[in-house]
Amino acid sequence: MDFSWSDEQLHFKNSVISFAEKELNQGLIDRDHKGELSRENWNKCARFGILGLPVPEEYGGAGEDIMTTMLTMEGLGYGCRDNGLIFAINAQMWAVQHPILAFGTEEQKQKYLPPLVSGEIIGAHGMSEPDSGSDAYSLRMRAERRDGGYVLNGTKTFVTNAPISDLSLVFATLDPTTGMSGITAFLVEKGTPGFSVSKEIEKMGMRTSPMGELIFEDCFVPAENRLGAEGAGVAIFNSSMEWERASILGSHVGAMERQLEKCIRYARERQQFGQPIGKFQTIANRITDMKVRLETARLILYKAAWLKKMGKSTIMEAAIAKLYLSECFVQSSLDAIRIHGGYGYMTEFEVERDLRDSIGGTIYSGTSDIQRVVIARWLRL
Repeated sequence: MDFSWSDEQLHFKNSVISFAEKELNQGLIDRDHKGELSRENWNKCARFGILGLPVPEEYGGAGEDIMTTMLTMEGLGYGCRDNGLIFAINAQMWAVQHPILAFGTEEQKQKYLPPLVSGEIIGAHGMSEPDSGSDAYSLRMRAERRDGGYVLNGTKTFVTNAPISDLSLVFATLDPTTGMSGITAFLVEKGTPGFSVSKEIEKMGMRTSPMGELIFEDCFVPAENRLGAEGAGVAIFNSSMEWERASILGSHVGAMERQLEKCIRYARERQQFGQPIGKFQTIANRITDMKVRLETARLILYKAAWLKKMGKSTIMEAAIAKLYLSECFVQSSLDAIRIHGGYGYMTEFEVERDLRDSIGGTIYSGTSDIQRVVIARWLRL
Protein backbone atom coordinates (compact mmCIF):
# COMPACT_ATOMS: atom_id res chain seq x y z
CA MET A 1 0.00 0.00 0.00
CA ASP A 2 1.33 3.39 -1.00
CA PHE A 3 0.03 6.34 1.03
CA SER A 4 2.43 8.90 -0.38
CA TRP A 5 0.92 12.07 -1.80
CA SER A 6 1.85 14.09 -4.85
CA ASP A 7 2.68 17.77 -4.56
CA GLU A 8 -0.53 18.51 -6.45
CA GLN A 9 -2.66 16.55 -3.97
CA LEU A 10 -1.03 18.21 -0.95
CA HIS A 11 -1.39 21.64 -2.55
CA PHE A 12 -5.10 21.05 -3.10
CA LYS A 13 -5.55 19.85 0.48
CA ASN A 14 -3.85 23.03 1.75
CA SER A 15 -6.02 25.17 -0.50
CA VAL A 16 -9.11 23.48 0.96
CA ILE A 17 -7.87 24.21 4.48
CA SER A 18 -7.30 27.88 3.63
CA PHE A 19 -10.71 28.14 1.96
CA ALA A 20 -12.50 26.52 4.90
CA GLU A 21 -10.76 28.60 7.56
CA LYS A 22 -11.56 31.80 5.68
CA GLU A 23 -15.08 31.10 4.46
CA LEU A 24 -16.93 28.49 6.54
CA ASN A 25 -16.55 29.28 10.25
CA GLN A 26 -18.15 32.69 10.70
CA GLY A 27 -21.22 32.71 12.95
CA LEU A 28 -20.91 29.01 13.74
CA ILE A 29 -21.82 29.26 17.43
CA ASP A 30 -25.04 31.08 16.55
CA ARG A 31 -25.91 28.65 13.72
CA ASP A 32 -25.28 25.69 16.02
CA HIS A 33 -27.54 27.23 18.67
CA LYS A 34 -30.33 27.83 16.13
CA GLY A 35 -29.81 24.52 14.35
CA GLU A 36 -29.36 26.13 10.94
CA LEU A 37 -27.42 24.94 7.93
CA SER A 38 -25.79 27.73 5.94
CA ARG A 39 -26.95 27.34 2.34
CA GLU A 40 -24.44 30.05 1.45
CA ASN A 41 -21.58 27.92 2.79
CA TRP A 42 -23.00 24.84 1.06
CA ASN A 43 -22.88 26.74 -2.23
CA LYS A 44 -19.35 27.94 -1.48
CA CYS A 45 -18.26 24.32 -1.09
CA ALA A 46 -20.02 23.44 -4.34
CA ARG A 47 -18.30 26.27 -6.22
CA PHE A 48 -14.95 25.23 -4.78
CA GLY A 49 -15.56 21.77 -6.25
CA ILE A 50 -15.91 19.72 -3.09
CA LEU A 51 -19.30 18.15 -3.81
CA GLY A 52 -18.18 17.00 -7.23
CA LEU A 53 -14.76 15.61 -6.33
CA PRO A 54 -15.48 11.92 -7.13
CA VAL A 55 -18.00 12.65 -9.90
CA PRO A 56 -16.79 12.35 -13.54
CA GLU A 57 -16.26 15.56 -15.47
CA GLU A 58 -19.06 14.80 -17.93
CA TYR A 59 -21.54 15.23 -15.06
CA GLY A 60 -20.00 18.42 -13.72
CA GLY A 61 -17.50 16.91 -11.29
CA ALA A 62 -13.73 16.78 -11.00
CA GLY A 63 -13.28 13.06 -11.63
CA GLU A 64 -10.86 12.63 -8.71
CA ASP A 65 -10.04 9.21 -7.28
CA ILE A 66 -11.04 8.13 -3.79
CA MET A 67 -7.61 8.83 -2.29
CA THR A 68 -7.60 12.45 -3.44
CA THR A 69 -11.20 12.85 -2.31
CA MET A 70 -10.36 11.39 1.10
CA LEU A 71 -7.38 13.70 1.55
CA THR A 72 -9.51 16.67 0.56
CA MET A 73 -12.22 15.78 3.08
CA GLU A 74 -9.52 15.45 5.74
CA GLY A 75 -8.40 18.99 4.90
CA LEU A 76 -12.00 20.21 5.03
CA GLY A 77 -12.42 18.67 8.49
CA TYR A 78 -9.26 20.44 9.66
CA GLY A 79 -10.17 23.86 8.33
CA CYS A 80 -13.94 23.84 8.86
CA ARG A 81 -15.22 23.61 12.42
CA ASP A 82 -18.79 23.14 11.22
CA ASN A 83 -19.04 19.35 11.53
CA GLY A 84 -22.74 19.45 10.68
CA LEU A 85 -22.18 21.12 7.31
CA ILE A 86 -19.49 18.59 6.42
CA PHE A 87 -21.71 15.69 7.48
CA ALA A 88 -24.60 16.99 5.35
CA ILE A 89 -22.29 17.30 2.35
CA ASN A 90 -20.96 13.77 2.87
CA ALA A 91 -24.49 12.42 3.17
CA GLN A 92 -25.28 13.74 -0.30
CA MET A 93 -21.97 12.72 -1.88
CA TRP A 94 -21.98 9.07 -0.80
CA ALA A 95 -25.64 8.22 -0.24
CA VAL A 96 -27.25 10.12 -3.13
CA GLN A 97 -24.69 11.04 -5.79
CA HIS A 98 -22.77 7.76 -5.66
CA PRO A 99 -25.86 5.51 -6.06
CA ILE A 100 -27.04 7.58 -9.02
CA LEU A 101 -23.58 7.39 -10.58
CA ALA A 102 -23.23 3.65 -9.95
CA PHE A 103 -26.78 2.44 -10.68
CA GLY A 104 -28.56 5.22 -12.55
CA THR A 105 -29.50 5.36 -16.19
CA GLU A 106 -27.68 7.82 -18.37
CA GLU A 107 -30.78 10.01 -18.34
CA GLN A 108 -30.84 10.00 -14.53
CA LYS A 109 -27.15 10.86 -14.35
CA GLN A 110 -27.51 13.75 -16.77
CA LYS A 111 -30.63 15.04 -15.04
CA TYR A 112 -29.56 14.88 -11.40
CA LEU A 113 -25.79 14.81 -10.99
CA PRO A 114 -24.90 18.25 -12.45
CA PRO A 115 -27.37 20.19 -10.24
CA LEU A 116 -26.35 18.14 -7.17
CA VAL A 117 -22.67 18.83 -7.80
CA SER A 118 -23.24 22.55 -8.47
CA GLY A 119 -25.30 23.06 -5.32
CA GLU A 120 -28.40 23.95 -7.31
CA ILE A 121 -30.29 21.14 -5.59
CA ILE A 122 -29.69 19.16 -2.38
CA GLY A 123 -30.17 15.42 -1.99
CA ALA A 124 -31.39 13.23 0.88
CA HIS A 125 -31.23 9.48 1.48
CA GLY A 126 -34.13 7.72 3.18
CA MET A 127 -33.70 4.19 4.51
CA SER A 128 -34.46 4.19 8.27
CA GLU A 129 -38.08 4.00 9.36
CA PRO A 130 -39.77 4.44 12.74
CA ASP A 131 -39.71 0.64 13.21
CA SER A 132 -36.54 -0.26 11.29
CA GLY A 133 -33.13 1.16 12.12
CA SER A 134 -30.28 -1.32 12.49
CA ASP A 135 -32.67 -3.95 11.08
CA ALA A 136 -32.49 -1.96 7.88
CA TYR A 137 -34.28 -4.35 5.56
CA SER A 138 -37.44 -4.87 7.62
CA LEU A 139 -39.15 -2.07 5.72
CA ARG A 140 -42.81 -1.22 6.06
CA MET A 141 -42.80 1.36 3.28
CA ARG A 142 -44.58 -0.18 0.31
CA ALA A 143 -44.29 0.34 -3.41
CA GLU A 144 -47.20 -0.88 -5.52
CA ARG A 145 -46.93 -1.20 -9.29
CA ARG A 146 -49.28 1.01 -11.27
CA ASP A 147 -49.49 1.82 -14.96
CA GLY A 148 -46.39 3.84 -15.77
CA GLY A 149 -44.87 3.68 -12.31
CA TYR A 150 -45.33 2.96 -8.62
CA VAL A 151 -47.34 4.27 -5.68
CA LEU A 152 -45.36 4.73 -2.46
CA ASN A 153 -46.81 4.65 1.06
CA GLY A 154 -44.81 4.91 4.26
CA THR A 155 -42.49 7.07 6.33
CA LYS A 156 -38.72 7.52 6.48
CA THR A 157 -37.13 9.00 9.59
CA PHE A 158 -33.73 10.33 10.73
CA VAL A 159 -33.18 11.59 7.18
CA THR A 160 -30.24 13.97 6.87
CA ASN A 161 -30.99 17.01 4.66
CA ALA A 162 -34.71 16.13 4.55
CA PRO A 163 -36.02 19.63 5.45
CA ILE A 164 -33.96 21.28 2.70
CA SER A 165 -33.83 18.52 0.10
CA ASP A 166 -34.94 18.82 -3.50
CA LEU A 167 -34.38 15.16 -4.36
CA SER A 168 -34.78 12.09 -2.14
CA LEU A 169 -33.46 8.60 -2.74
CA VAL A 170 -35.76 6.24 -0.84
CA PHE A 171 -36.21 2.50 -0.46
CA ALA A 172 -39.48 0.57 -0.39
CA THR A 173 -40.52 -3.07 -0.66
CA LEU A 174 -42.65 -4.37 -3.50
CA ASP A 175 -43.58 -7.51 -1.54
CA PRO A 176 -42.74 -7.99 2.16
CA THR A 177 -43.04 -11.78 1.79
CA THR A 178 -39.99 -11.85 -0.51
CA GLY A 179 -37.71 -10.30 2.12
CA MET A 180 -34.69 -8.41 0.86
CA SER A 181 -35.30 -9.36 -2.77
CA GLY A 182 -38.32 -7.06 -2.95
CA ILE A 183 -36.54 -3.87 -1.84
CA THR A 184 -36.36 -1.26 -4.59
CA ALA A 185 -34.94 2.27 -4.78
CA PHE A 186 -36.72 5.37 -6.07
CA LEU A 187 -35.77 8.97 -6.80
CA VAL A 188 -38.51 11.33 -5.63
CA GLU A 189 -38.47 15.04 -6.39
CA LYS A 190 -39.66 17.78 -4.07
CA GLY A 191 -43.23 18.81 -4.87
CA THR A 192 -44.34 15.37 -6.04
CA PRO A 193 -48.01 14.95 -5.02
CA GLY A 194 -48.35 12.76 -1.94
CA PHE A 195 -44.79 13.47 -0.80
CA SER A 196 -44.15 15.73 2.18
CA VAL A 197 -41.43 16.47 4.74
CA SER A 198 -41.93 16.80 8.47
CA LYS A 199 -40.60 19.59 10.60
CA GLU A 200 -36.94 19.39 11.48
CA ILE A 201 -35.87 16.86 14.13
CA GLU A 202 -33.89 18.42 17.01
CA LYS A 203 -30.54 16.77 17.83
CA MET A 204 -27.88 17.05 20.53
CA GLY A 205 -25.07 17.44 18.02
CA MET A 206 -24.40 18.24 14.36
CA ARG A 207 -27.16 20.74 14.77
CA THR A 208 -26.25 22.57 11.57
CA SER A 209 -27.09 19.40 9.63
CA PRO A 210 -30.89 19.39 9.24
CA MET A 211 -32.78 16.14 9.83
CA GLY A 212 -36.43 15.26 9.29
CA GLU A 213 -38.97 12.69 8.13
CA LEU A 214 -40.10 11.89 4.59
CA ILE A 215 -43.79 11.04 4.39
CA PHE A 216 -45.42 9.25 1.42
CA GLU A 217 -49.19 9.02 1.08
CA ASP A 218 -50.31 7.48 -2.23
CA CYS A 219 -47.31 9.14 -3.87
CA PHE A 220 -47.02 8.22 -7.55
CA VAL A 221 -43.46 7.90 -8.87
CA PRO A 222 -42.97 7.31 -12.60
CA ALA A 223 -41.05 4.22 -13.68
CA GLU A 224 -38.20 6.33 -15.02
CA ASN A 225 -37.53 7.43 -11.43
CA ARG A 226 -36.86 3.93 -10.22
CA LEU A 227 -33.13 3.63 -9.50
CA GLY A 228 -31.78 0.32 -10.74
CA ALA A 229 -33.88 -2.76 -11.32
CA GLU A 230 -36.73 -3.97 -9.16
CA GLY A 231 -35.22 -5.74 -6.18
CA ALA A 232 -31.85 -4.01 -6.55
CA GLY A 233 -32.39 -1.91 -3.42
CA VAL A 234 -30.17 -4.02 -1.18
CA ALA A 235 -27.26 -3.88 -3.64
CA ILE A 236 -27.68 -0.12 -3.97
CA PHE A 237 -27.88 0.41 -0.22
CA ASN A 238 -24.90 -1.84 0.52
CA SER A 239 -22.79 -0.11 -2.11
CA SER A 240 -23.56 3.34 -0.76
CA MET A 241 -22.93 2.22 2.83
CA GLU A 242 -19.56 0.70 1.90
CA TRP A 243 -18.48 3.98 0.32
CA GLU A 244 -20.02 6.06 3.09
CA ARG A 245 -18.45 4.08 5.91
CA ALA A 246 -15.07 4.25 4.21
CA SER A 247 -15.36 7.96 3.49
CA ILE A 248 -17.78 9.86 5.70
CA LEU A 249 -15.42 10.07 8.67
CA GLY A 250 -12.47 11.33 6.64
CA SER A 251 -13.24 14.81 7.90
CA HIS A 252 -13.03 13.46 11.47
CA VAL A 253 -9.32 12.79 10.96
CA GLY A 254 -8.84 16.45 10.08
CA ALA A 255 -10.99 17.52 13.03
CA MET A 256 -8.98 15.31 15.39
CA GLU A 257 -5.74 16.88 14.14
CA ARG A 258 -7.14 20.38 14.67
CA GLN A 259 -8.37 19.31 18.10
CA LEU A 260 -4.94 17.92 19.03
CA GLU A 261 -3.11 21.08 17.98
CA LYS A 262 -5.51 23.23 19.99
CA CYS A 263 -4.93 21.08 23.08
CA ILE A 264 -1.15 21.26 22.68
CA ARG A 265 -1.26 25.06 22.43
CA TYR A 266 -3.47 25.29 25.51
CA ALA A 267 -1.28 22.87 27.49
CA ARG A 268 1.75 25.03 26.73
CA GLU A 269 0.07 28.33 27.59
CA ARG A 270 -2.13 27.44 30.58
CA GLN A 271 -0.25 27.78 33.88
CA GLN A 272 -1.18 25.99 37.11
CA PHE A 273 0.97 25.46 40.20
CA GLY A 274 3.74 27.50 38.63
CA GLN A 275 4.18 25.60 35.37
CA PRO A 276 2.42 24.84 32.05
CA ILE A 277 -0.22 22.15 32.54
CA GLY A 278 1.42 20.11 29.75
CA LYS A 279 4.22 19.36 32.21
CA PHE A 280 1.80 17.33 34.32
CA GLN A 281 1.82 13.68 33.37
CA THR A 282 -1.98 13.37 33.37
CA ILE A 283 -2.32 16.10 30.73
CA ALA A 284 0.67 14.86 28.73
CA ASN A 285 -0.74 11.33 28.69
CA ARG A 286 -4.11 12.51 27.42
CA ILE A 287 -2.47 14.47 24.61
CA THR A 288 -0.27 11.48 23.77
CA ASP A 289 -3.34 9.23 23.55
CA MET A 290 -4.99 11.77 21.23
CA LYS A 291 -1.94 11.64 18.96
CA VAL A 292 -1.93 7.83 18.88
CA ARG A 293 -5.65 7.76 18.02
CA LEU A 294 -5.13 10.29 15.25
CA GLU A 295 -2.30 8.42 13.56
CA THR A 296 -3.89 4.97 13.80
CA ALA A 297 -7.26 6.31 12.61
CA ARG A 298 -5.56 7.97 9.65
CA LEU A 299 -3.83 4.74 8.62
CA ILE A 300 -7.04 2.70 8.87
CA LEU A 301 -8.89 5.29 6.81
CA TYR A 302 -6.18 5.44 4.14
CA LYS A 303 -6.15 1.65 3.87
CA ALA A 304 -9.89 1.54 3.22
CA ALA A 305 -9.58 4.29 0.61
CA TRP A 306 -6.61 2.60 -1.06
CA LEU A 307 -8.50 -0.70 -1.32
CA LYS A 308 -11.44 1.13 -2.93
CA LYS A 309 -9.03 2.74 -5.39
CA MET A 310 -7.70 -0.72 -6.27
CA GLY A 311 -11.25 -1.88 -6.96
CA LYS A 312 -11.26 -4.33 -4.07
CA SER A 313 -14.08 -5.06 -1.63
CA THR A 314 -13.76 -3.06 1.57
CA ILE A 315 -16.79 -4.24 3.51
CA MET A 316 -14.80 -5.32 6.57
CA GLU A 317 -12.20 -2.56 6.27
CA ALA A 318 -14.91 0.09 5.92
CA ALA A 319 -16.63 -1.30 9.03
CA ILE A 320 -13.33 -1.19 10.92
CA ALA A 321 -12.74 2.41 9.82
CA LYS A 322 -16.27 3.46 10.75
CA LEU A 323 -16.07 1.78 14.16
CA TYR A 324 -12.59 2.95 15.09
CA LEU A 325 -12.75 6.52 13.82
CA SER A 326 -16.11 7.27 15.38
CA GLU A 327 -15.10 5.90 18.77
CA CYS A 328 -11.73 7.69 18.62
CA PHE A 329 -13.36 11.05 17.90
CA VAL A 330 -15.61 10.64 20.94
CA GLN A 331 -12.75 9.77 23.25
CA SER A 332 -10.47 12.53 21.95
CA SER A 333 -13.30 15.04 22.30
CA LEU A 334 -13.71 14.00 25.93
CA ASP A 335 -9.98 14.37 26.49
CA ALA A 336 -10.02 17.82 24.87
CA ILE A 337 -12.70 18.99 27.32
CA ARG A 338 -10.81 17.58 30.30
CA ILE A 339 -7.59 19.25 29.17
CA HIS A 340 -9.35 22.61 28.90
CA GLY A 341 -11.18 22.09 32.19
CA GLY A 342 -14.01 24.54 32.82
CA TYR A 343 -13.22 26.45 29.64
CA GLY A 344 -13.71 23.26 27.63
CA TYR A 345 -17.27 23.03 28.94
CA MET A 346 -18.14 26.57 27.82
CA THR A 347 -19.75 27.07 24.42
CA GLU A 348 -17.70 30.15 23.54
CA PHE A 349 -14.43 28.19 23.54
CA GLU A 350 -15.76 25.81 20.84
CA VAL A 351 -14.39 22.66 22.49
CA GLU A 352 -17.60 21.07 23.76
CA ARG A 353 -19.28 21.15 20.35
CA ASP A 354 -16.92 18.50 18.96
CA LEU A 355 -18.06 16.10 21.68
CA ARG A 356 -21.73 16.67 20.90
CA ASP A 357 -21.03 16.23 17.21
CA SER A 358 -18.86 13.15 17.67
CA ILE A 359 -21.55 11.08 19.39
CA GLY A 360 -23.53 10.88 16.16
CA GLY A 361 -20.65 9.09 14.48
CA THR A 362 -21.24 6.06 16.68
CA ILE A 363 -24.84 5.85 15.41
CA TYR A 364 -25.23 7.00 11.79
CA SER A 365 -24.27 4.75 8.84
CA GLY A 366 -24.59 1.76 11.15
CA THR A 367 -24.01 1.86 14.89
CA SER A 368 -20.72 0.80 16.44
CA ASP A 369 -22.30 -2.47 17.51
CA ILE A 370 -23.50 -3.15 13.97
CA GLN A 371 -19.96 -2.56 12.70
CA ARG A 372 -18.75 -5.14 15.21
CA VAL A 373 -21.36 -7.58 13.84
CA VAL A 374 -20.13 -6.95 10.28
CA ILE A 375 -16.50 -7.48 11.29
CA ALA A 376 -17.32 -10.66 13.23
CA ARG A 377 -19.25 -12.03 10.25
CA TRP A 378 -16.24 -11.49 7.97
CA LEU A 379 -14.08 -13.25 10.54
CA ARG A 380 -16.58 -16.14 10.29
CA LEU A 381 -17.33 -16.13 13.97
